[in-house]
Amino acid sequence: MEKTLNRIHPVSDPEATYFLQVSWEKDLGTGFGIILSDGQSAWTGAVSEAEISREAADMEMNREKYVEELKKALIAGEESAGKYNFAIS
Repeated sequence: MEKTLNRIHPVSDPEATYFLQVSWEKDLGTGFGIILSDGQSAWTGAVSEAEISREAADMEMNREKYVEELKKALIAGEESAGKYNFAIS
């Protein structure tokens, strides 16, 4: 299993720091687990392969392109800093 951990500062609260961990088996496109923490609390979830396909279709985006964008937003870290915004609600 592969994992990444990134520090994010959401646009909804720029002074706050959150930690985003994403874990996956073979490829992000086959589904992944996610943990978001503010250092005091943590929230977990999972995204299935079917949900990824459905979201790509809803956005009228090629599935492979959608998975590439997910990788950039969720696991690329410093190389994508400033390119993606996160809002916590």
